[in-house]
Amino acid sequence: MAIGPGSRLGPYEVTALLGEGGMGKVWRAHHTGLNRDDALKVLPDAFASDPDRLARFQREAQFLASLNHPNIAHVYGLERSDGVQALVMELVEGPTLAERIARGPIPVDEALSVARQIAEALEVAHEQGVIHRDLKPANIKLTPGGIVKVLDFGLAKRASADAADPDLSHSPTVTVAGTRDGVILGTAAYMSPEQARARPVDKRTDIWAFGCVLYEMLTGRPAFPGATVSDTIAKILEREPDWQALPAALPERGLELLQRCLAKDLAERRRDMHDIRLELDQVVRSLHSQSAPATTVAPAPATRRRRGSLWAAAALAALVLAAGTVWYRLPVSPLQVMRLNMDVSPASALTGLT
Repeated sequence: MAIGPGSRLGPYEVTALLGEGGMGKVWRAHHTGLNRDDALKVLPDAFASDPDRLARFQREAQFLASLNHPNIAHVYGLERSDGVQALVMELVEGPTLAERIARGPIPVDEALSVARQIAEALEVAHEQGVIHRDLKPANIKLTPGGIVKVLDFGLAKRASADAADPDLSHSPTVTVAGTRDGVILGTAAYMSPEQARARPVDKRTDIWAFGCVLYEMLTGRPAFPGATVSDTIAKILEREPDWQALPAALPERGLELLQRCLAKDLAERRRDMHDIRLELDQVVRSLHSQSAPATTVAPAPATRRRRGSLWAAAALAALVLAAGTVWYRLPVSPLQVMRLNMDVSPASALTGLT
């Protein structure tokens, strides 16, 4: 059965192609019963006949169904019709992070906000034993409301699976293969060194990809650019990112976080997304503190008291001077005036005038 605009799959009417990747095409479709638009990820015909690929597709549905978080695209179920297998997912409006980065580097505060939401999504997935293994800007959506959605856990696998199984992620420039030993899967520019070597992976491979995504948001270019897959993998294994390309506004804590996320040695790499999320909060606080406007420091209480005493002394001196001037101009002394105005005997007053 061919899928295209106007075709039907169960209660869905397909309306438009949204994207295409190694694990199938994603279509926009309208659920006629619920009057709702969803996304249908349709497995290619060649894959539907492959038990291994079909099993991976079904695992994606199970993994996504177990992840319930605002920063993870929801899965609603599976649709099967006339040999077509489709995963029904939440339709997330808005550009991908890759499309946003294509317009240029993202300001530091905005990039850190996006990174924190990605970290929350991965933290929840890791807590439930799910490793994404294909985190990249094209698999991250930015909704009009500012919510980040992590998509496409199709290459995910349970962290509790056999550690000796090197079933990694696929690269769009490499033919997608089954779960054979030594097969390199995953998008090249975001693969961890252990993925590139087709070695067992754990949640630290997502931490590496997270560092690559954050670096690209801040600089507008990949951390490990290469003209070919081989060139890219060589840089991942042998070279460091261009740390000088990071914006000057990024606090020192941010640079340290990136360096720990992109440590080639697993023993030196950050181990937990929860810790990374907390570090991101510290980076944000450092960013706000270094950009806060300078404020005038109020005088110390003792200084204010000294200034008050000086003003009082000046006022008293002015008062004394004014009083002296008045006394000088009177025909009689102030004491005589006081005594004349007092209720005393004439004799006493005359005595006071002699």
